[in-house]
Amino acid sequence: MMTLLENLKWRYAAKKMNGQQVPQEKLDYILEAARYAPSSSGLQPYKIFVISDKKKLEVIREFSFNQSQITDCSHLLVWAAWDSYSADRVGDVFLKTSRERGLPDNTYEDYQKMLLGIYEPLGKEWQENRCAKQAYISFGLAIAAAAEQKVDATPMEGFDNVKLDEFLCLNELGLKSVVILPVGYRDEANDWLVNLKKWRTPKEEFLTFVN
Repeated sequence: MMTLLENLKWRYAAKKMNGQQVPQEKLDYILEAARYAPSSSGLQPYKIFVISDKKKLEVIREFSFNQSQITDCSHLLVWAAWDSYSADRVGDVFLKTSRERGLPDNTYEDYQKMLLGIYEPLGKEWQENRCAKQAYISFGLAIAAAAEQKVDATPMEGFDNVKLDEFLCLNELGLKSVVILPVGYRDEANDWLVNLKKWRTPKEEFLTFVN
């Protein structure tokens, strides 16, 4: 069985995909890894939209710099983060957490007030950015899980967020698209990147040990 490091060395950002479908059990594994990602205070201030309809993917490709992976992938995963924190949103998470743990409904009431007391004065833009950062943690684990399943995953920020938000009606849900991830299988015959050696910053340049 390959280790996490070996799987990360195997993966790369596929530039061409072959349209092959990812088996449901592998897709489920990737999505569960994303769902179980750590998030600050356990709030998970984001959702993942899973898109496989080819007509919808064709539309998304139009405002994603015509990147072929959008239409040649098996599924496109879209991370959409909260556009702000609110008492209703935070309270709903804590209420469900309390009930799942068999605790009184008001267990996290003081903690919730403390969090909102910190977040609200910082403004909507700060809140939106923080939620987006939380989404990236889930995004990273999905990429690692895909590598473990030998499924290719291509991280993308190259798309028109406003148009994607409109297309998926995210504004109505109080969400904003953050990052997208086509998952599928590499087209080895047509991907110029597939056989190029992976390069990363050498450890001695990348790491600084502070004693």
